[in-house]
Amino acid sequence: MNLVLTLTINLLISSVLVIVAFWLPQLNAYSEKATPYECGFDPMGSARLPFSMKFFLVAITFLLFDLEIALLLPLPWATQTINLKLMLFMALMLISILALGLAYEWMQKGLEWTE
Repeated sequence: MNLVLTLTINLLISSVLVIVAFWLPQLNAYSEKATPYECGFDPMGSARLPFSMKFFLVAITFLLFDLEIALLLPLPWATQTINLKLMLFMALMLISILALGLAYEWMQKGLEWTE
């Protein structure tokens, strides 16, 4: 019963916060908030220009490999675990999956910056 009550209260509070965060900014809508800010100067051009899809793919690939490094950094301390073979197998599987993904992206020419 306590768990249900706690979950209900948490759901209610989070729903109220989402609704307030959604409706509150719309009360003070004026044109100054919609314009881009460039260190006090008038903008030279449009700040809402679309960016290259190639850049987006390279950025996502960078983030994935950055996450891989964050997951593999604790490996030297994980060697003290009881089940060392399982830990090494899981690390090898993570590296293998990411290497296969990188090879696929490379074969599809997703990392080619100039075309």
